[in-house]
Amino acid sequence: MKSGADGDHSGVRIDQHKPDATTFKAEFEGVEIVATIPAKSPRESQAMKFLAAYTLMPILCFAFQDLGSKYGGMDWLTYGYAAWPLMIAPVLMLVLLLRNRELIRNPRTGSNFSQTIKIVAVMYLIWNIIGAIGYSWLAVVSVLSSLTILIADRQLKKQARA
Repeated sequence: MKSGADGDHSGVRIDQHKPDATTFKAEFEGVEIVATIPAKSPRESQAMKFLAAYTLMPILCFAFQDLGSKYGGMDWLTYGYAAWPLMIAPVLMLVLLLRNRELIRNPRTGSNFSQTIKIVAVMYLIWNIIGAIGYSWLAVVSVLSSLTILIADRQLKKQARA
């Protein structure tokens, strides 16, 4: 099992059981989130690791903000502490998609990446629409990034077939 830097107890560990699969585990207050991602290529494996980090980080920030402000008496943990990572994640995912266009074009090496990034983009699309209405209009950039991911994925597949 690999973990971060020495003494790093952030709760996120990368555990590789098989050479062709990556398992992500996140532990927080006794709850364990496990995601196993079978990779069809080393490039897809690397892209999936970044996608998992972009997906889990805002969720962990929400949990830390909620528990820290309620039970820890940390008044400085505002909703912005959780909302900004939620708004930044789709933009980072869009950059990840643009850097890994070959995975979308070639379904033999990147079908898992294509499906997973679309699922995560829809999830963030919903939360960022809520964020744009209730928190900040800057979340519109994240909504547009999520929509771009969904449209670009489809267009890249059409170009690959042609």
